[in-house]
Amino acid sequence: MIRLISWFAENARPLPWREPNVTAWGILVSEVMLQQTPVARVEPMWHAWMRRWPTPGDLASASTAEVLEAWGRLGYPRRALRLHQAAHRIATEYDGQVPSDAALLRALPGIGEYTAAAIQSFAFGMPALVLDINIRRVLGRVFGGVERVSSSITHTDRQWAARAFDEAHRHPSWNAAIMEFGALICTSRSPACGECPIADRCKWRLAGYPPSELTPRTQAWEGTDRQARGIIIDFLRHSPSFAGNVDELRRLWPDASQLSRAIASLTHDGLIHSPESDVYYLGSAQHIE
Repeated sequence: MIRLISWFAENARPLPWREPNVTAWGILVSEVMLQQTPVARVEPMWHAWMRRWPTPGDLASASTAEVLEAWGRLGYPRRALRLHQAAHRIATEYDGQVPSDAALLRALPGIGEYTAAAIQSFAFGMPALVLDINIRRVLGRVFGGVERVSSSITHTDRQWAARAFDEAHRHPSWNAAIMEFGALICTSRSPACGECPIADRCKWRLAGYPPSELTPRTQAWEGTDRQARGIIIDFLRHSPSFAGNVDELRRLWPDASQLSRAIASLTHDGLIHSPESDVYYLGSAQHIE
């Protein structure tokens, strides 16, 4: 597995959050943005956010409407709210410094096991085991001989990750290397096995590429509540004062009951609020405490 380190040194994409002068805050922002969103869409938004809010304190001082407006069309806007809340916690509880401790990181809003480990590894050079879907897919093919892995992390995944990390001599670039390899070479649908530096280790290849018994998960978009929510958020982002009245919102979506459900869920999530009975505003009415 150590060969992946050499492969990474020659083939790593020059992503801005990999630059040596990037702060732990910049890496945290990138990891939150990259959740379920491709690198190509994240990169320009990350630059814009870091120019506007280079520290947790800068983001903490912004309004939720400003944060959601800047989030644009990255999707899953609750991530923006959680990042805003995390910035406030970091600014007020940790003197503006992103903590390196796993428990403290996971206590921040929107930071789960993967993101905490990624911040430890990429921001602080700590020997944390990072397990995203790209890494787990590579490990499953090399050690398990399977095309796809389950949607949730298993004990076996952790054992494979620890084994690979040890085989790579616990190199500080290991997590980034195997993640990049899974994103560029050992991809989900069209793996470039002819370019693989560890093809001789891959049990899936040696077994003749048996098809997976697992069906890849897909998420519908057209006609869903998620689409209705996205249309409402996008409308309010581009409206004067980030506001829209009920009649304007009703014209956005033909299904009245689904529209009402979307408005209710957005309100519940703190993405919109209505201090007046017939006007909705982008963002939460509550100040972060």
